[in-house]
Amino acid sequence: MGNAIECKTLTKRYGRKTALNAINLSLAEGRIVGILGPNGSGKTTLIKMLNGLLTPTSGELRIEGNLPGIETKSVVSYLPDKDYLGDEMSFTECTKLFADFYADFNKDKAFEMLRSLDIDPDMKFKFLSKGNREKAQLILVMSRAAKIYVLDEPIAGVDPAAREYILKTILNNINPGATVIIATHLISEIEKILDDVVFIKDGNIVLNDSAENIREKEGKSIDGLFREVFACSIN
Repeated sequence: MGNAIECKTLTKRYGRKTALNAINLSLAEGRIVGILGPNGSGKTTLIKMLNGLLTPTSGELRIEGNLPGIETKSVVSYLPDKDYLGDEMSFTECTKLFADFYADFNKDKAFEMLRSLDIDPDMKFKFLSKGNREKAQLILVMSRAAKIYVLDEPIAGVDPAAREYILKTILNNINPGATVIIATHLISEIEKILDDVVFIKDGNIVLNDSAENIREKEGKSIDGLFREVFACSIN
């Protein structure tokens, strides 16, 4: 099995600020990977570069062997950290857009997943609770037969019940053999589904290992190690 993502001395600067500092990172295919770090660590910058929303200042990023572009957009399914559904849109309208943009989108699967939530697919999103909007967005993203799913803070700002639903939806609807990349600073609930862990701090990769190896070598949970490594950042 090869690598889904390859970063070679990947750098991104905003003026004098370095958001990513010449990182070297390989993420294997078919794994659930946590990109973990506090706010401002460089997580979202990396995520946006994976989705072609930002370009590197220097270095190279390859996704399934390709530079970011049309080919990579067709294999990456992206959930941003901000609400991307228009207030005046409905789930039904969004499925039409997704079907137009993505050849791998499964409309029947999307509606089947939504039915379990007892949400009216024709209701405008402005009338849905925050938790239900988050779930609807995730359903759209996970209804693609993508090779890579990139989820930016998928459980932030929702209640524990919604978080549990979101995690189950991710696990139960991954395209077989796909890679899932989850960027978050909320570790305790997400760590149970992670295969691999990347800690990012001040634009630098400070740890890249399997969750199993970390628990064996460190004798503590991912959340416990995160709190130790980022003690100054989260206090």
